[in-house]
Amino acid sequence: MEEKLKVVLHGMWASPFVRWVKIALNIKGITYEYVEESMTRKGQLLLEHNPAYKKVPVLVHDGQPIAESLVIVCYIDETWKGSPQLLPQDPYSRSMVHFWADFMLKQLHMSLRKLVASHYETEEKKSIAEFQKNMNILEENVEIIFPCDVPSCGQDMGMLDMLLSTLPNVIYAIEEALNVTLMEPKKYQSTFSRMEALSRLTVVKDTAPSHEKLVRFFRAYRHYYCDKK
Repeated sequence: MEEKLKVVLHGMWASPFVRWVKIALNIKGITYEYVEESMTRKGQLLLEHNPAYKKVPVLVHDGQPIAESLVIVCYIDETWKGSPQLLPQDPYSRSMVHFWADFMLKQLHMSLRKLVASHYETEEKKSIAEFQKNMNILEENVEIIFPCDVPSCGQDMGMLDMLLSTLPNVIYAIEEALNVTLMEPKKYQSTFSRMEALSRLTVVKDTAPSHEKLVRFFRAYRHYYCDKK
């Protein structure tokens, strides 16, 4: 049984969505227990805590489960109100953060997931084109999305910086695992520069899985979905 008042995070090491929660907890200085879940044999507590989607991440605080990465990050920011703040207080600015966070989750990360799960070459090319189209949107709006300079330390990161910071690790691993090219830095100079700078922050590096391990994971992930089809 998970004790009340304890903070417990159910996650999976390769998930960027879990990394967002880890980064948020670390920025806030929150001590937590981590429970590693399997993709194929999910624990009973995870199934009880997230009966709708049956997936990580799930944060359990004071005995109450909170599911879905963006929901969890907002919960962390609202529950532990002390500085640093992950989201702006101004209602309009806050709504814009929610909008672009949703875009980055549903358009960027989900197109990468579709790419790894692609079985045919046509599916793969379509997923790459979709990802690059969305990267173009990000690049064209980068000054609006990120009006401030790149933070010099993790304590100054906002929610959107957290989401962007985990992309390089995933992109490079997928490129090597599948022998594809997703990003040409010259095409996305502003976005690429910010991603690289964020990924070097200690609070981000501390949550990053090794490149080699992630490459093996994405190759296995591709084989798993190909076998299912």
